[in-house]
Amino acid sequence: MQFQPVYEDGDLFLPKIELNMTSNQSIGIITDLKRKQLLLNQLVNHSQYYLFRTGQNEYMRLTVEELITFLIQITERNDRVASLMDYFALKEERKVKIKDLSSSKRMYVTLLRVFFAHQSTLVLEEPYFYLEEQDRHHFKRILDDLSKEKQILILTSNLEDAIISCDEIYRLNELGFHPLDIRDSEEDKQEVYEQDRDNITLQKIYTKRKGKVILFNPPEIDFIESIDGSILVHVGGENYDCALTLTELEQRLLNFGFFRCHRSYIVNLQKVREIITWTKNSYSLRLNTGKDAVVPLSRSKLQELKALLNL
Repeated sequence: MQFQPVYEDGDLFLPKIELNMTSNQSIGIITDLKRKQLLLNQLVNHSQYYLFRTGQNEYMRLTVEELITFLIQITERNDRVASLMDYFALKEERKVKIKDLSSSKRMYVTLLRVFFAHQSTLVLEEPYFYLEEQDRHHFKRILDDLSKEKQILILTSNLEDAIISCDEIYRLNELGFHPLDIRDSEEDKQEVYEQDRDNITLQKIYTKRKGKVILFNPPEIDFIESIDGSILVHVGGENYDCALTLTELEQRLLNFGFFRCHRSYIVNLQKVREIITWTKNSYSLRLNTGKDAVVPLSRSKLQELKALLNL
């Protein structure tokens, strides 16, 4: 699967992307709305891809059972309606009209169209975004089964949604297209700890979200903050829990251009766009992260920062 580069005002907005996808593989791309649409638009005229885009609707006047029957007929499958209703966990809703379903269940039923797709590659935009927990579990099970024979690409703005079903995850933003290093288990986390102790120069910062250990290269990080005893690492507008203290992170990140700008904040100086003076004793740093993030700058740290930046 290939995506051609896109330029805006002479600047590269979407790099050339080549994905070597195989069966039994699910890939996630975390990106913003505009880049998602550009990716999807490049796939529209390719018959080998089945595209599911947010905003698709179903036949609201049909019951769930009538819709499944219709999809079986038009795709000429040999499945029995009763068996699929059981497989989809929709036996209780079989006689309910789609318009009368909850918003989560209605989206879940709409997503079931991917099950009937004949294409070998499924491309889904934000499949989990509107689903409640139970429907997420049901749809994950279906995607896991489909991935045994098909290739699946999920486009989302939410890392947690990508983690649900994807084997490999990439981030696409103003910095380009790059993979995320994600570990599944506590054993992997311990391995990272051991590697960090052995390495003189830290190459990864490990964080955690929903049982996954997520590793970031230092340049990816925007800033780090301490809130009520918790350490949050901010990357691309999202935050991730970290087990290290601010002091430990400050020591590990010193050689990567990070600066302890406040007792509760460490900032990536490569992301600083502006020093804001609010009053004679009040300062902040505005970051060039696309999210217009602002972090505090202690008065005692101002001169040190100016010296670092040769101001």
